[in-house]
Amino acid sequence: MNHGRTVFAQLLEFIPFGHFEHLVDRFAANRGVSEFTAWSHLLCMTYAQLTRREGLRDLVACLNSQRSKLYHIGIRARVSKSTLADANERRDWRLFEALGQRLITIALELYRDEDIGLGLKAPLYAMDSTTIDLCLSLFPWADFRSTKAAVKAHTIIDLRGAIPVFISITTGKVHDINLLDAVMLPAGSIVVVDRGYLDFARLFALTQRQGSFVVRAKDNLRYTWIASREVGRSTGLCADQTILLVTPKSKQGYPQRLRRVSFRDPESGLHLVFLTNRFDLPALTVAAIYKQRWQIELFFKWLKQNLTIKHFFGNSENAVKAQIWTVICTYLLVLIAKKRLNLAASPQILLNLIEVNMFEKISINQMVTDALLNFEDYYPDNQLNLF
Repeated sequence: MNHGRTVFAQLLEFIPFGHFEHLVDRFAANRGVSEFTAWSHLLCMTYAQLTRREGLRDLVACLNSQRSKLYHIGIRARVSKSTLADANERRDWRLFEALGQRLITIALELYRDEDIGLGLKAPLYAMDSTTIDLCLSLFPWADFRSTKAAVKAHTIIDLRGAIPVFISITTGKVHDINLLDAVMLPAGSIVVVDRGYLDFARLFALTQRQGSFVVRAKDNLRYTWIASREVGRSTGLCADQTILLVTPKSKQGYPQRLRRVSFRDPESGLHLVFLTNRFDLPALTVAAIYKQRWQIELFFKWLKQNLTIKHFFGNSENAVKAQIWTVICTYLLVLIAKKRLNLAASPQILLNLIEVNMFEKISINQMVTDALLNFEDYYPDNQLNLF
């Protein structure tokens, strides 16, 4: 039963509060603080995401207009612009990262049995990055170009639920390929990447860590043919070959055999060539795995369209990283609520409903049921395709 709790309060119950208090002690997040605690800070930043606030002044005005409703969930004092700005600048962003990692663990457990429709036993991951443009005069630390600043969020998502399992926030100058060195996934798992990650030495290191990959080949790939397998050309497959690289640098980087799958999309006519170290999968499955890479593009698009990740409440590196991690935490809370409450609404619909009913004293289940009543055109998604 609801027992008079607001929708916002019910959503916050999915945060493991005891663990959060442990993290507060670990990062000394309340040291020297009398009123605006780490919990209050988290609530303010989560409120900012759920209500899509785009400026610090805007956020503070909205928070103080709801003082009586926020009091019962932990924000006991009036929030000032300077207080929130100081907290964003000074409170260690790693507190929010650690909370995000805990929520990731919870979400992975909830979505581990999700079927992505490829018949794979091993988990499938997609890796990419998104660039967030910033003003150079306000964010001089975020090196990118001579006239522009930016940060990059290098991300790996588990495609069983579009759950981010790895996030590294760097300046815009850091090339995507450098993050392949940090990929530590379960043995036997498959990671799908675009050709921007085509570095044979790093892919061979991934192979030695018992990882698998599917990557799009570059047009200038040079190789020698070893063997071929028959393909059904009516499916769009053009070739399925075993190859060895021949240029000195690539051969030194990846000295073992690779599998080359050539595919022409029957709908668009686009010709694509994939490389993988998996020889046991059907060639059409290799092509279908690469198609799943689009889910990480949808993930980035969803975050940018539905949460506040392009407008920041502070200019320091600490403030930017703290806000990005609160974006991830909010996203994960929505996924966890959807799964634990067995809600029919998509993540986007659920987020919209929470925004407009945040301080209503109604159960989240009832809120979703009422919203979808007689909603004949609504079809719930079962793979968390975010649009």
